[in-house]
Amino acid sequence: MRALISVFDKTGIKEFARELEKRNWEIISTGGTYKLLKDSGIKVMSVEEVTGQREILDGRVKTLHPKIHGAILNIRENTEHQSTILEEGIISIDMVVNTLYPFEDTITKTDDLDEIIEMIDIGGPSMIRAAAKNYKDVLIVTDPCDYKDVLDNLDSHSEDYRKKMAIKAFETTARYDKAISVYLSGENFSLNCKLKENLRYGENPHQKAAYYVDEEVAEVKILHGKQLSYNNLNDIYAAVKVVKDFNEPTAVAIKHTNPCGIGTGENLKEAYLKAYECDTESIFGGIVALNREVDLDVAEELSKIFLEVIIAPKFSKEAFEILSVKKNIRLVEVSNLMDFEIGRQFKQTLNGVIVQDLDEVEFEKFEVVSRRKPTEKELKDLEFAFKAVKHVASNGVVLAKDGSTYAIGQGQTKRAWAAEEVIKRTRSLDGVVLASDGFFFADTVELLKDHGIKAAISPGGSIRDREVIEAANEADITLIFTRTRHFRH
Repeated sequence: MRALISVFDKTGIKEFARELEKRNWEIISTGGTYKLLKDSGIKVMSVEEVTGQREILDGRVKTLHPKIHGAILNIRENTEHQSTILEEGIISIDMVVNTLYPFEDTITKTDDLDEIIEMIDIGGPSMIRAAAKNYKDVLIVTDPCDYKDVLDNLDSHSEDYRKKMAIKAFETTARYDKAISVYLSGENFSLNCKLKENLRYGENPHQKAAYYVDEEVAEVKILHGKQLSYNNLNDIYAAVKVVKDFNEPTAVAIKHTNPCGIGTGENLKEAYLKAYECDTESIFGGIVALNREVDLDVAEELSKIFLEVIIAPKFSKEAFEILSVKKNIRLVEVSNLMDFEIGRQFKQTLNGVIVQDLDEVEFEKFEVVSRRKPTEKELKDLEFAFKAVKHVASNGVVLAKDGSTYAIGQGQTKRAWAAEEVIKRTRSLDGVVLASDGFFFADTVELLKDHGIKAAISPGGSIRDREVIEAANEADITLIFTRTRHFRH
Protein backbone atom coordinates (compact mmCIF):
# COMPACT_ATOMS: atom_id res chain seq x y z
CA MET A 1 0.00 0.00 0.00
CA ARG A 2 1.20 3.48 -0.86
CA ALA A 3 0.47 6.83 0.77
CA LEU A 4 1.25 10.24 -0.70
CA ILE A 5 1.85 12.79 2.05
CA SER A 6 2.13 16.50 1.22
CA VAL A 7 1.09 18.82 4.03
CA PHE A 8 1.63 22.46 4.87
CA ASP A 9 0.32 21.96 8.40
CA LYS A 10 2.87 19.54 9.87
CA THR A 11 0.90 18.90 13.09
CA GLY A 12 1.19 15.22 13.99
CA ILE A 13 2.49 14.18 10.58
CA LYS A 14 5.73 12.56 11.80
CA GLU A 15 3.84 10.33 14.21
CA PHE A 16 1.23 9.47 11.59
CA ALA A 17 3.84 8.59 8.95
CA ARG A 18 5.82 6.52 11.45
CA GLU A 19 2.72 4.46 12.22
CA LEU A 20 2.12 3.90 8.50
CA GLU A 21 5.72 2.77 8.11
CA LYS A 22 5.31 0.27 10.95
CA ARG A 23 2.37 -1.20 9.05
CA ASN A 24 4.44 -1.66 5.89
CA TRP A 25 3.06 1.27 3.92
CA GLU A 26 5.32 2.93 1.37
CA ILE A 27 5.41 6.70 1.72
CA ILE A 28 5.86 9.28 -1.01
CA SER A 29 6.31 12.93 -0.12
CA THR A 30 7.18 16.37 -1.42
CA GLY A 31 9.25 19.41 -0.50
CA GLY A 32 9.27 20.37 3.17
CA THR A 33 7.23 17.34 4.19
CA TYR A 34 9.72 15.00 2.53
CA LYS A 35 12.62 16.68 4.33
CA LEU A 36 10.87 16.54 7.70
CA LEU A 37 10.03 12.86 7.38
CA LYS A 38 13.47 11.92 6.08
CA ASP A 39 15.22 13.88 8.83
CA SER A 40 13.01 12.04 11.34
CA GLY A 41 14.37 8.69 10.16
CA ILE A 42 11.24 7.66 8.27
CA LYS A 43 11.76 5.80 5.01
CA VAL A 44 10.26 8.04 2.36
CA MET A 45 10.47 8.46 -1.42
CA SER A 46 10.43 11.85 -3.06
CA VAL A 47 7.90 12.62 -5.76
CA GLU A 48 10.83 13.12 -8.14
CA GLU A 49 11.86 9.48 -7.60
CA VAL A 50 8.38 8.38 -8.59
CA THR A 51 7.86 10.68 -11.59
CA GLY A 52 11.42 10.98 -12.87
CA GLN A 53 10.72 14.70 -13.19
CA ARG A 54 12.28 17.37 -11.00
CA GLU A 55 10.24 20.20 -9.50
CA ILE A 56 10.04 23.23 -11.80
CA LEU A 57 8.85 26.84 -11.65
CA ASP A 58 9.92 27.38 -8.03
CA GLY A 59 7.94 24.35 -6.91
CA ARG A 60 4.72 25.36 -8.65
CA VAL A 61 4.84 22.11 -10.61
CA LYS A 62 5.83 18.93 -8.81
CA THR A 63 2.84 16.58 -8.35
CA LEU A 64 1.02 17.40 -11.60
CA HIS A 65 2.17 14.26 -13.39
CA PRO A 66 0.52 11.07 -14.74
CA LYS A 67 2.54 8.89 -12.37
CA ILE A 68 0.90 10.77 -9.49
CA HIS A 69 -2.60 11.45 -10.76
CA GLY A 70 -2.79 8.21 -12.71
CA ALA A 71 -1.75 6.41 -9.53
CA ILE A 72 -4.61 8.10 -7.65
CA LEU A 73 -7.35 8.08 -10.26
CA ASN A 74 -7.17 4.57 -11.70
CA ILE A 75 -10.20 2.44 -10.91
CA ARG A 76 -8.97 -0.83 -9.47
CA GLU A 77 -11.80 -2.93 -10.93
CA ASN A 78 -11.50 -1.39 -14.41
CA THR A 79 -9.39 -3.75 -16.58
CA GLU A 80 -8.56 -1.05 -19.12
CA HIS A 81 -7.32 1.25 -16.36
CA GLN A 82 -5.18 -1.53 -14.93
CA SER A 83 -3.76 -2.34 -18.33
CA THR A 84 -2.90 1.33 -18.89
CA ILE A 85 -1.10 1.87 -15.60
CA LEU A 86 0.82 -1.37 -16.14
CA GLU A 87 1.96 -0.13 -19.55
CA GLU A 88 2.90 3.28 -18.09
CA GLY A 89 4.79 1.80 -15.16
CA ILE A 90 2.46 3.45 -12.65
CA ILE A 91 2.04 2.08 -9.12
CA SER A 92 -1.27 2.89 -7.43
CA ILE A 93 -1.51 5.31 -4.53
CA ASP A 94 -4.00 4.16 -1.90
CA MET A 95 -4.04 7.16 0.44
CA VAL A 96 -3.49 10.88 -0.04
CA VAL A 97 -2.74 13.07 3.00
CA ASN A 98 -2.82 16.77 2.21
CA THR A 99 -3.29 20.11 3.94
CA LEU A 100 -3.37 23.23 1.81
CA TYR A 101 -1.27 26.38 1.68
CA PRO A 102 -2.66 28.86 4.26
CA PHE A 103 -4.30 31.32 1.87
CA GLU A 104 -6.80 32.61 4.45
CA ASP A 105 -4.11 33.17 7.08
CA THR A 106 -1.95 35.00 4.57
CA ILE A 107 -4.60 37.56 3.59
CA THR A 108 -4.99 38.52 7.26
CA LYS A 109 -1.25 39.17 7.61
CA THR A 110 -0.24 40.95 4.42
CA ASP A 111 -1.51 43.11 1.55
CA ASP A 112 1.32 42.00 -0.75
CA LEU A 113 -0.59 40.60 -3.73
CA ASP A 114 2.38 38.62 -5.04
CA GLU A 115 2.82 36.89 -1.67
CA ILE A 116 -0.91 36.18 -1.50
CA ILE A 117 -0.99 34.74 -5.02
CA GLU A 118 1.84 32.36 -4.12
CA MET A 119 -0.36 30.99 -1.32
CA ILE A 120 -2.93 29.77 -3.85
CA ASP A 121 -2.35 26.02 -3.77
CA ILE A 122 -2.63 24.20 -7.12
CA GLY A 123 -1.19 20.74 -6.63
CA GLY A 124 -2.90 20.23 -3.26
CA PRO A 125 -6.50 20.76 -4.41
CA SER A 126 -5.78 18.71 -7.52
CA MET A 127 -4.59 15.72 -5.47
CA ILE A 128 -7.41 16.13 -2.97
CA ARG A 129 -10.08 16.22 -5.64
CA ALA A 130 -8.55 13.30 -7.50
CA ALA A 131 -8.46 11.14 -4.38
CA ALA A 132 -11.95 12.22 -3.31
CA LYS A 133 -13.33 11.47 -6.76
CA ASN A 134 -11.86 7.97 -6.57
CA TYR A 135 -12.88 7.43 -2.93
CA LYS A 136 -13.99 3.85 -3.59
CA ASP A 137 -10.31 2.95 -4.01
CA VAL A 138 -8.41 5.80 -2.34
CA LEU A 139 -8.63 7.30 1.15
CA ILE A 140 -8.28 11.08 1.32
CA VAL A 141 -7.18 12.71 4.58
CA THR A 142 -7.28 16.53 4.84
CA ASP A 143 -7.40 17.18 8.59
CA PRO A 144 -4.71 16.32 11.18
CA CYS A 145 -7.54 15.73 13.66
CA ASP A 146 -8.43 12.60 11.67
CA TYR A 147 -5.01 10.91 11.87
CA LYS A 148 -5.79 8.84 14.97
CA ASP A 149 -9.14 7.68 13.61
CA VAL A 150 -7.55 6.72 10.28
CA LEU A 151 -4.88 4.66 12.04
CA ASP A 152 -7.37 3.02 14.39
CA ASN A 153 -9.37 1.82 11.42
CA LEU A 154 -6.60 1.36 8.90
CA ASP A 155 -7.41 -2.24 8.06
CA SER A 156 -11.19 -1.86 8.01
CA HIS A 157 -11.98 1.33 6.11
CA SER A 158 -15.38 0.77 4.56
CA GLU A 159 -16.58 2.46 1.41
CA ASP A 160 -18.91 4.55 3.57
CA TYR A 161 -15.94 5.72 5.64
CA ARG A 162 -13.96 6.69 2.54
CA LYS A 163 -17.02 8.47 1.18
CA LYS A 164 -17.36 10.45 4.42
CA MET A 165 -13.71 11.49 4.14
CA ALA A 166 -14.21 12.42 0.49
CA ILE A 167 -17.14 14.67 1.37
CA LYS A 168 -14.99 16.40 3.98
CA ALA A 169 -12.27 16.82 1.35
CA PHE A 170 -14.63 18.41 -1.18
CA GLU A 171 -15.91 20.74 1.56
CA THR A 172 -12.29 21.72 2.24
CA THR A 173 -11.51 22.59 -1.37
CA ALA A 174 -14.86 24.36 -1.79
CA ARG A 175 -14.13 26.64 1.18
CA TYR A 176 -10.61 27.22 -0.10
CA ASP A 177 -11.69 28.17 -3.62
CA LYS A 178 -14.48 30.38 -2.27
CA ALA A 179 -12.04 32.25 -0.02
CA ILE A 180 -9.83 32.95 -3.04
CA SER A 181 -12.69 34.14 -5.24
CA VAL A 182 -14.07 36.39 -2.49
CA TYR A 183 -10.65 37.94 -1.89
CA LEU A 184 -9.86 38.53 -5.56
CA SER A 185 -13.31 39.89 -6.43
CA GLY A 186 -13.67 41.97 -3.28
CA GLU A 187 -17.43 41.75 -3.77
CA ASN A 188 -18.85 38.31 -3.01
CA PHE A 189 -20.15 37.38 0.42
CA SER A 190 -19.04 34.00 1.70
CA LEU A 191 -19.60 31.98 4.85
CA ASN A 192 -16.37 30.06 5.23
CA CYS A 193 -17.66 27.46 7.68
CA LYS A 194 -17.48 23.72 8.03
CA LEU A 195 -19.70 21.23 9.77
CA LYS A 196 -18.77 20.76 13.42
CA GLU A 197 -21.64 18.56 14.55
CA ASN A 198 -25.25 17.66 14.03
CA LEU A 199 -27.41 19.04 16.83
CA ARG A 200 -30.09 17.13 18.67
CA TYR A 201 -32.72 19.41 17.12
CA GLY A 202 -33.37 23.04 16.17
CA GLU A 203 -35.52 25.61 17.92
CA ASN A 204 -38.09 22.88 18.44
CA PRO A 205 -37.71 19.08 18.70
CA HIS A 206 -39.31 18.45 15.29
CA GLN A 207 -36.69 20.58 13.47
CA LYS A 208 -33.36 19.14 12.33
CA ALA A 209 -30.30 21.31 12.89
CA ALA A 210 -26.51 21.37 12.54
CA TYR A 211 -23.64 23.52 13.78
CA TYR A 212 -21.12 24.93 11.31
CA VAL A 213 -18.03 26.79 12.52
CA ASP A 214 -15.37 29.18 11.32
CA GLU A 215 -12.43 28.05 13.43
CA GLU A 216 -10.41 31.16 12.69
CA VAL A 217 -12.63 33.52 14.71
CA ALA A 218 -13.56 32.87 18.34
CA GLU A 219 -11.38 30.53 20.42
CA VAL A 220 -14.16 28.48 22.01
CA LYS A 221 -13.77 25.57 24.43
CA ILE A 222 -16.63 23.69 26.08
CA LEU A 223 -15.11 23.01 29.49
CA HIS A 224 -18.09 21.26 31.05
CA GLY A 225 -21.61 20.12 30.33
CA LYS A 226 -23.62 18.37 27.67
CA GLN A 227 -23.80 19.29 23.99
CA LEU A 228 -24.85 22.84 23.23
CA SER A 229 -28.28 23.10 21.65
CA TYR A 230 -29.39 25.23 18.71
CA ASN A 231 -31.00 27.70 21.12
CA ASN A 232 -27.91 27.73 23.36
CA LEU A 233 -25.68 28.64 20.41
CA ASN A 234 -28.06 31.37 19.32
CA ASP A 235 -28.19 32.84 22.83
CA ILE A 236 -24.42 32.61 23.27
CA TYR A 237 -23.92 34.72 20.15
CA ALA A 238 -26.38 37.32 21.46
CA ALA A 239 -24.69 37.38 24.89
CA VAL A 240 -21.16 37.78 23.51
CA LYS A 241 -22.21 40.65 21.25
CA VAL A 242 -23.49 42.54 24.29
CA VAL A 243 -20.64 41.86 26.70
CA LYS A 244 -17.99 42.80 24.11
CA ASP A 245 -19.46 46.32 24.06
CA PHE A 246 -18.30 47.08 27.62
CA ASN A 247 -14.71 47.57 28.75
CA GLU A 248 -15.34 47.61 32.51
CA PRO A 249 -16.19 44.39 34.40
CA THR A 250 -19.57 43.43 32.93
CA ALA A 251 -22.15 40.68 33.20
CA VAL A 252 -24.99 40.09 30.76
CA ALA A 253 -27.96 37.79 31.26
CA ILE A 254 -29.71 36.57 28.11
CA LYS A 255 -33.06 34.85 27.58
CA HIS A 256 -34.26 33.98 24.08
CA THR A 257 -31.53 36.22 22.54
CA ASN A 258 -32.74 39.25 24.51
CA PRO A 259 -30.91 40.77 27.47
CA CYS A 260 -32.82 40.44 30.73
CA GLY A 261 -30.07 42.15 32.72
CA ILE A 262 -26.85 44.07 32.11
CA GLY A 263 -24.55 45.21 34.87
CA THR A 264 -21.16 46.85 35.21
CA GLY A 265 -19.12 47.30 38.37
CA GLU A 266 -15.79 47.59 40.08
CA ASN A 267 -15.52 43.80 39.92
CA LEU A 268 -17.32 40.92 38.26
CA LYS A 269 -19.35 39.95 41.32
CA GLU A 270 -20.81 43.45 41.57
CA ALA A 271 -21.53 43.45 37.83
CA TYR A 272 -23.28 40.08 37.98
CA LEU A 273 -25.44 41.03 40.97
CA LYS A 274 -26.57 44.16 39.14
CA ALA A 275 -27.52 42.11 36.07
CA TYR A 276 -29.31 39.57 38.25
CA GLU A 277 -31.33 42.20 40.13
CA CYS A 278 -32.73 43.60 36.88
CA ASP A 279 -34.95 40.54 36.41
CA THR A 280 -34.55 37.78 38.99
CA GLU A 281 -37.18 35.63 37.28
CA SER A 282 -36.21 35.68 33.60
CA ILE A 283 -32.55 34.94 34.32
CA PHE A 284 -33.57 31.50 35.61
CA GLY A 285 -32.62 28.97 32.93
CA GLY A 286 -30.88 31.67 30.95
CA ILE A 287 -27.35 32.37 29.77
CA VAL A 288 -24.79 34.63 31.42
CA ALA A 289 -21.75 36.12 29.68
CA LEU A 290 -18.94 37.84 31.58
CA ASN A 291 -15.94 39.73 30.23
CA ARG A 292 -13.44 38.87 32.94
CA GLU A 293 -12.10 35.65 34.47
CA VAL A 294 -14.75 34.00 36.65
CA ASP A 295 -13.30 33.80 40.15
CA LEU A 296 -14.52 32.14 43.33
CA ASP A 297 -16.63 35.10 44.48
CA VAL A 298 -18.73 35.40 41.33
CA ALA A 299 -18.89 31.61 40.88
CA GLU A 300 -20.55 31.26 44.28
CA GLU A 301 -23.25 33.71 43.17
CA LEU A 302 -23.69 32.08 39.77
CA SER A 303 -24.12 28.68 41.40
CA LYS A 304 -27.17 29.82 43.40
CA ILE A 305 -29.58 29.58 40.47
CA PHE A 306 -30.12 27.33 37.47
CA LEU A 307 -28.30 28.62 34.38
CA GLU A 308 -28.00 26.88 31.03
CA VAL A 309 -24.66 28.36 29.98
CA ILE A 310 -21.94 30.59 31.42
CA ILE A 311 -19.48 32.20 28.98
CA ALA A 312 -16.25 33.89 30.04
CA PRO A 313 -12.65 34.39 28.85
CA LYS A 314 -11.45 32.13 31.67
CA PHE A 315 -12.58 30.22 34.75
CA SER A 316 -10.35 29.97 37.79
CA LYS A 317 -9.73 26.50 39.17
CA GLU A 318 -11.84 27.24 42.26
CA ALA A 319 -14.68 28.67 40.14
CA PHE A 320 -14.66 25.66 37.84
CA GLU A 321 -14.82 23.26 40.78
CA ILE A 322 -17.90 25.00 42.20
CA LEU A 323 -19.77 25.41 38.91
CA SER A 324 -18.97 21.99 37.44
CA VAL A 325 -20.74 20.29 40.35
CA LYS A 326 -23.89 21.07 38.37
CA LYS A 327 -24.13 18.31 35.81
CA ASN A 328 -26.19 20.11 33.16
CA ILE A 329 -24.61 23.56 33.16
CA ARG A 330 -22.38 24.35 30.17
CA LEU A 331 -19.18 26.24 30.92
CA VAL A 332 -17.86 27.89 27.77
CA GLU A 333 -14.44 29.50 27.65
CA VAL A 334 -13.80 32.05 24.89
CA SER A 335 -10.20 33.00 25.59
CA ASN A 336 -10.15 35.84 23.04
CA LEU A 337 -13.66 37.03 23.90
CA MET A 338 -12.76 40.72 23.99
CA ASP A 339 -10.37 40.61 21.02
CA PHE A 340 -11.95 38.72 18.14
CA GLU A 341 -14.06 40.55 15.55
CA ILE A 342 -17.61 39.37 14.99
CA GLY A 343 -17.67 40.91 11.52
CA ARG A 344 -20.68 41.13 9.25
CA GLN A 345 -24.16 39.94 10.13
CA PHE A 346 -26.63 38.33 7.78
CA LYS A 347 -30.21 37.10 7.58
CA GLN A 348 -31.93 34.85 5.10
CA THR A 349 -34.49 36.41 2.75
CA LEU A 350 -36.83 34.91 0.18
CA ASN A 351 -34.18 34.51 -2.50
CA GLY A 352 -30.88 35.17 -0.79
CA VAL A 353 -29.34 36.88 2.21
CA ILE A 354 -29.07 40.46 3.42
CA VAL A 355 -25.73 41.44 4.91
CA GLN A 356 -24.68 44.33 7.13
CA ASP A 357 -21.78 45.49 9.26
CA LEU A 358 -22.01 45.00 13.01
CA ASP A 359 -23.57 47.95 14.85
CA GLU A 360 -20.44 49.23 16.59
CA VAL A 361 -21.13 52.96 16.90
CA GLU A 362 -20.16 54.24 20.34
CA PHE A 363 -21.85 56.95 22.41
CA GLU A 364 -19.87 59.94 21.17
CA LYS A 365 -21.85 62.76 19.62
CA PHE A 366 -25.04 63.93 21.26
CA GLU A 367 -27.13 67.05 21.68
CA VAL A 368 -28.99 68.19 24.78
CA VAL A 369 -32.19 69.48 23.15
CA SER A 370 -34.11 70.32 26.34
CA ARG A 371 -33.76 73.34 28.62
CA ARG A 372 -32.94 71.10 31.57
CA LYS A 373 -29.35 69.92 31.36
CA PRO A 374 -28.23 66.51 32.66
CA THR A 375 -26.22 66.20 35.82
CA GLU A 376 -22.86 64.47 35.56
CA LYS A 377 -24.35 61.33 37.09
CA GLU A 378 -27.37 61.40 34.77
CA LEU A 379 -25.12 61.74 31.75
CA LYS A 380 -23.10 58.71 32.84
CA ASP A 381 -26.30 56.71 33.38
CA LEU A 382 -27.68 57.81 30.02
CA GLU A 383 -24.49 56.71 28.28
CA PHE A 384 -24.73 53.27 29.88
CA ALA A 385 -28.46 53.00 29.11
CA PHE A 386 -28.01 53.92 25.44
CA LYS A 387 -25.24 51.37 25.05
CA ALA A 388 -27.50 48.75 26.64
CA VAL A 389 -30.59 49.54 24.54
CA LYS A 390 -28.59 48.94 21.37
CA HIS A 391 -28.91 45.23 22.09
CA VAL A 392 -32.64 45.24 22.85
CA ALA A 393 -35.14 44.09 20.23
CA SER A 394 -37.00 47.00 18.65
CA ASN A 395 -39.08 48.78 19.64
CA GLY A 396 -37.06 48.78 22.84
CA VAL A 397 -36.37 50.92 25.87
CA VAL A 398 -34.21 50.55 28.98
CA LEU A 399 -34.41 52.02 32.45
CA ALA A 400 -30.96 52.26 34.05
CA LYS A 401 -29.03 53.66 36.97
CA ASP A 402 -25.52 53.25 38.39
CA GLY A 403 -24.26 50.92 35.65
CA SER A 404 -27.26 48.61 35.96
CA THR A 405 -30.36 48.00 33.87
CA TYR A 406 -33.42 48.35 36.11
CA ALA A 407 -35.91 47.12 33.52
CA ILE A 408 -35.81 46.21 29.84
CA GLY A 409 -38.77 46.50 27.48
CA GLN A 410 -38.38 45.02 24.03
CA GLY A 411 -40.03 43.91 20.84
CA GLN A 412 -43.11 46.10 21.10
CA THR A 413 -44.92 47.43 18.03
CA LYS A 414 -45.41 50.78 19.77
CA ARG A 415 -42.61 52.43 21.73
CA ALA A 416 -44.89 53.86 24.39
CA TRP A 417 -45.97 50.29 25.17
CA ALA A 418 -42.31 49.35 25.74
CA ALA A 419 -42.00 52.35 28.07
CA GLU A 420 -45.15 51.29 29.92
CA GLU A 421 -43.65 47.82 30.32
CA VAL A 422 -40.38 48.97 31.89
CA ILE A 423 -42.13 51.42 34.20
CA LYS A 424 -44.44 48.66 35.37
CA ARG A 425 -41.64 46.12 35.85
CA THR A 426 -38.79 48.19 37.28
CA ARG A 427 -37.70 47.53 40.87
CA SER A 428 -37.39 51.27 41.46
CA LEU A 429 -38.14 54.56 39.72
CA ASP A 430 -35.90 56.60 41.97
CA GLY A 431 -33.29 58.37 39.88
CA VAL A 432 -33.51 56.07 36.85
CA VAL A 433 -33.02 57.31 33.29
CA LEU A 434 -34.61 56.02 30.10
CA ALA A 435 -32.95 55.12 26.79
CA SER A 436 -34.76 54.34 23.55
CA ASP A 437 -33.31 52.65 20.48
CA GLY A 438 -35.37 54.89 18.17
CA PHE A 439 -37.25 58.19 18.33
CA PHE A 440 -40.35 58.47 20.48
CA PHE A 441 -43.36 60.78 20.63
CA ALA A 442 -44.93 63.00 23.28
CA ASP A 443 -46.94 60.10 24.73
CA THR A 444 -43.66 58.61 26.02
CA VAL A 445 -42.68 61.94 27.56
CA GLU A 446 -46.03 61.99 29.36
CA LEU A 447 -45.24 58.58 30.86
CA LEU A 448 -41.87 59.86 32.07
CA LYS A 449 -43.53 62.92 33.62
CA ASP A 450 -46.22 60.87 35.34
CA HIS A 451 -43.63 58.61 36.97
CA GLY A 452 -40.98 61.16 37.90
CA ILE A 453 -38.29 60.09 35.41
CA LYS A 454 -36.18 63.18 34.80
CA ALA A 455 -33.82 62.20 31.96
CA ALA A 456 -34.11 60.38 28.65
CA ILE A 457 -32.00 59.70 25.59
CA SER A 458 -33.01 58.72 22.07
CA PRO A 459 -31.75 59.09 18.52
CA GLY A 460 -34.40 61.67 17.63
CA GLY A 461 -35.08 62.10 13.94
CA SER A 462 -38.88 62.26 13.86
CA ILE A 463 -40.91 64.95 12.08
CA ARG A 464 -42.53 65.41 15.50
CA ASP A 465 -39.26 66.05 17.36
CA ARG A 466 -40.26 69.69 18.03
CA GLU A 467 -43.38 68.76 19.96
CA VAL A 468 -41.42 66.08 21.86
CA ILE A 469 -38.84 68.70 22.91
CA GLU A 470 -41.63 71.08 23.95
CA ALA A 471 -43.26 68.35 26.02
CA ALA A 472 -39.92 67.62 27.72
CA ASN A 473 -39.46 71.30 28.52
CA GLU A 474 -42.95 71.60 29.96
CA ALA A 475 -42.25 68.54 32.16
CA ASP A 476 -38.75 69.80 33.12
CA ILE A 477 -37.20 66.60 31.73
CA THR A 478 -33.71 66.34 30.28
CA LEU A 479 -33.84 65.09 26.69
CA ILE A 480 -30.77 64.11 24.69
CA PHE A 481 -30.71 63.27 20.98
CA THR A 482 -27.82 61.15 19.70
CA ARG A 483 -28.80 61.21 16.00
CA THR A 484 -27.77 57.52 15.92
CA ARG A 485 -30.47 54.86 15.69
CA HIS A 486 -30.01 51.33 17.02
CA PHE A 487 -32.82 49.20 15.62
CA ARG A 488 -32.42 45.45 16.19
CA HIS A 489 -35.07 43.54 14.29
